[in-house]
Amino acid sequence: MNAPVTGSVDAGGSAPTSAVRAARARKDKAAKAAIMQRLRTALAVNPIEAVQVPRNYISSSEHAPGSDPVLEVFVDALEDYKANVQVVEPAQVGEAIASALGDLQRIVVPPALPESWVEALADKEVIVDRREQPLSNHELDQVDAVVTASRCAVSHTGTIMLDGTEDQGRRAITLVPDTHVVVVRAEDVYPTVPQAVAVLGENPTRPTTWIAGPSATSDIELIRVDGVHGPRNLFVVIVKS
Repeated sequence: MNAPVTGSVDAGGSAPTSAVRAARARKDKAAKAAIMQRLRTALAVNPIEAVQVPRNYISSSEHAPGSDPVLEVFVDALEDYKANVQVVEPAQVGEAIASALGDLQRIVVPPALPESWVEALADKEVIVDRREQPLSNHELDQVDAVVTASRCAVSHTGTIMLDGTEDQGRRAITLVPDTHVVVVRAEDVYPTVPQAVAVLGENPTRPTTWIAGPSATSDIELIRVDGVHGPRNLFVVIVKS
């Protein structure tokens, strides 16, 4: 049996010769050159001017970050997203984390999670994910939950932002486990998106993750499905200033 001939065939059913292929390549190259020349000519006659985008959206608030009105809006937005929320004093963070985890046993944490928070997990199996020895996706899929800090948040949208520092860890550890317990400091909750983005902009090369409630999506029939793009369960511990 003859080996199959790869590539296109001509009208007669035979494979094109090398000379035919070379001619086609030259024709294609000439066509592309003609198109590019027309574009250059058109741009020389009618140059494209940069569009000035108006930045007149709300970028401040009468309420200070972390103030009671801001936190009230933040909690309402989170609960509307079906997140579980606790507002606690600094000394109660460990207790709140333990309460959120309940009977879950295998917990992954970033390398620089505050020691007092880790101590609250004494009855759990705590696995530390390190950049130099990262857990595989399969290993992450075997854990019950992840506990992290956060960088900042937006009250009006109920959005929590992570930027990958050592108390938050790699993006993967907050996307694969089924439950995420995230700690947010009250003073890091901003009224508007531009304010929070400005904070993230201080370190623009860090990878960011924006969280707005437990992961959920719906199909064309609007049937809600949880956990498709991230944890199905989100517990937020807000620490008062």
